[in-house]
Amino acid sequence: MNSHTRREIFTRFKAANPHPTTELAYGSPFELLIAVILSAQATDKGVNLATRKLFPKANTPEKILALGEAGLREFIKSIGLYKTKAKNILATCAMLIEHYGGEVPRTREQLEKLPGVGRKTANVMLNTAFGEPTIAVDTHIFRVSNRTGIARGKTVLEVEQKLLKCVPEEFRHDAHHWLILHGRYVCVARKPKCPACIINDLCEYEDKTPFL
Repeated sequence: MNSHTRREIFTRFKAANPHPTTELAYGSPFELLIAVILSAQATDKGVNLATRKLFPKANTPEKILALGEAGLREFIKSIGLYKTKAKNILATCAMLIEHYGGEVPRTREQLEKLPGVGRKTANVMLNTAFGEPTIAVDTHIFRVSNRTGIARGKTVLEVEQKLLKCVPEEFRHDAHHWLILHGRYVCVARKPKCPACIINDLCEYEDKTPFL
């Protein structure tokens, strides 16, 4: 795919959704961090249902630590892997208090040291909470990037690095959100909704679903 086509793709995404953002509900960088940790192998909708009850009771590291593991589990037990996530969240809260004054750090290196935080979560925080032009590649973005031809790669890191190189700078900050929403609602895994796709004519996918 050439640079002109990529620019046109993101121009269309921006025209259709000028101010994209995460579908996770949050009111602070800390709330977003907890929501993203919970979102691993879970839906944003499911996470929001849990945090809607959790955050009014505990939305700081100190308050979540005060819940204890059993207390936190009660709020998040509807989410997959909740036992492991509860342990990671409590350990992260303790680390935030001990090393960062209870605030979420703003560097990738510091974020990735937090329990339950990998490269993808760090990228989400850097982009959505702190406004950096990073691209967190999840399963949706990995699929869309490879399927459309925007940025093909065999690993998540390879796709991320290619996207950072090939997405025009003016679109880089919002590219993560456009791609994930496109993968979530249009370019879905089993039967992509090609007839409804705004980049159908630019996409290089060979097995497009036909128009009726």
